[in-house]
Amino acid sequence: MARLLPWFSLALVLLGSAAAAQQPQSPARERQERQVVVPTSPGEPVMEIRVAAGIATTLVFNAAIDRASVEVEGQRTRFRLVDVGERTLFLEPLVPPGDGERLGVRVRYKDGASPASAVFALVSHPTVVDTRVDVARVQRSPEVLEVALAQCEAGEPASLVLSGRLDRNGVRARPIDIDQSPHVQAGMSLKEGTGYRAGTWALAAIRVHNLPGQRPWTIGEARFFRPNGTPVRGVSVRMDRPQLAPGDVGLVVAETEVPYWDAGEILRLELREKGGGRHLVIGAVEL
Repeated sequence: MARLLPWFSLALVLLGSAAAAQQPQSPARERQERQVVVPTSPGEPVMEIRVAAGIATTLVFNAAIDRASVEVEGQRTRFRLVDVGERTLFLEPLVPPGDGERLGVRVRYKDGASPASAVFALVSHPTVVDTRVDVARVQRSPEVLEVALAQCEAGEPASLVLSGRLDRNGVRARPIDIDQSPHVQAGMSLKEGTGYRAGTWALAAIRVHNLPGQRPWTIGEARFFRPNGTPVRGVSVRMDRPQLAPGDVGLVVAETEVPYWDAGEILRLELREKGGGRHLVIGAVEL
């Protein structure tokens, strides 16, 4: 009988393996990166963040947070790791929220500006998990951004004059002729744009549409070229949000060095994706 025990044990192992193979496997979750906007009134819905056990989720804030005030429901029993940075909150659940369960998270900002805090609900989703969420406290529309554009670096209008960035020549604005012949480039569509020129600076503001179904897009670099191919040095490039999610329209603003070319000269502008290959070309920019 003792000689049969090894064979009996082997049979049990094989049976157990077969039974495990027949168990339904949980579907792999699609990992996503997206942006949320903090509500400005108490009556708006709480922002939901989709989490999963063993998968890290990072919240990235566009302003410094009060690290000591961060509250995470079930932090000691439901999470493997909770780490708070200057502008980040790192969460790795050990036990995910159950069906219909919502774990509360509250984060207060350091500066005390309105809204003073952001509230989230951590939930489970059968097919999707958020690995990075950019949290924007204030989302300005393109129209508001254009009005405040001159204040991005120098501050108030009086500071523009004191800094020399605004003189008696003022600012000239011209619409940018968007070439719609290749209406869609790399899954993106170019909307209207405006060129601005002052005595000591020039910039282009372009609205870009990341079409639905495309991966998120982040601006990395802007390149200007004169008609003869000579490059014009760019000073800065930024967008009105950290990342352009699928289906979103964002405003990209690219500034050049002191304009030395003749007024009315047509430049070519290239908007290049950060770390990727989805580049956009605007072929008629007047600055």
